[in-house]
Amino acid sequence: MDMEARGHREHPEALRLWLRLLTCTQLIEKQVRGQLREQFETTLPRFDLMAQLERNPDGLKMNELSRRMMVTGGNVTGITDQLVTEGLVERVDVEGDRRAYRVRLTTRGRKTFDDMARQHEDWIVQAFGGLSAREIETLHKLLGKVKQHQTDLNQEMENA
Repeated sequence: MDMEARGHREHPEALRLWLRLLTCTQLIEKQVRGQLREQFETTLPRFDLMAQLERNPDGLKMNELSRRMMVTGGNVTGITDQLVTEGLVERVDVEGDRRAYRVRLTTRGRKTFDDMARQHEDWIVQAFGGLSAREIETLHKLLGKVKQHQTDLNQEMENA
C-alpha cells in the first residue's frame, strides 16, 4: 500500500495532496534508484555525493558534504571511501589545516558523473512525460508557492 492509499475522502484536500506528493516522490525515486543500480552499478547516495562535488570543482570538506546531503558524517565517510577506492573521487589536503581535507571528483569521476547525470535527466523527463509543458510549468510555480510559504513558516519558528 502506498502513502496515498492511506488518505480517505473525509480527510482534508491538503492531506490528500501531501500523500500524493509523497507517493509520486517515492515512485520516481524507486525508478531512479533501480536505473542507477542497473545501468551504473551505483546507488542514489553515491550519485548525490558526486553531484555535490560536480557543483563544487574545488571540492568540499566532509562536514560541508554532510550538511549539504543532510546525512551523518559517517555516511559521507563510507561513501567517500568507496568512491576513493574506485578512483572516482580524491582527498586533497587543505592548506593551513593538517587535519582537514577536501573531497573532489577525479577526471574519471567527472566523466562517470556526466554520463550518469545525462541519464538521470532523461529519467526525470520521462517521469513527468504524462504532463504537458504548460502543466509542468504550472505545477512548478504552485510548488514554488508551497516552498516559499513553508520557508516563511520555518523562519517564523526559528525567530520565535
